[in-house]
Amino acid sequence: QVQLVESGGGLVQPGGSLRLSCAASGIIFSSDVMGWYRQPPGKDRELVARSGSGGSINYADNVKGRFTISRDNAKNTVYLQMNSLKPEDTAVYYCKLLRNSIRIYWGQGTQVTVSS
Repeated sequence: QVQLVESGGGLVQPGGSLRLSCAASGIIFSSDVMGWYRQPPGKDRELVARSGSGGSINYADNVKGRFTISRDNAKNTVYLQMNSLKPEDTAVYYCKLLRNSIRIYWGQGTQVTVSS
């Protein structure tokens, strides 16, 4: 069993930056797919960024060039650096771990609010 805990959310002005962290209670393997998702108010959860095995990384089109996902397997932590934040980035951000294409773990989420 793996528990994921997100942190780093908060209130930021448009154009600002935040760095989210997702700490796992257990070991993160290089083969694990780690991802950040978000759920804006009244909308479905959507993929933001994903870091797969072999160093593959994918971003949603609306965050490309602004957000960066990274992982430190030695610290069992995944990060999401968010720059040039926009009001439409306001959402609850969730960390997800996919192991062996079967087991899925979610964090509890962290709120990000972009507003002046």
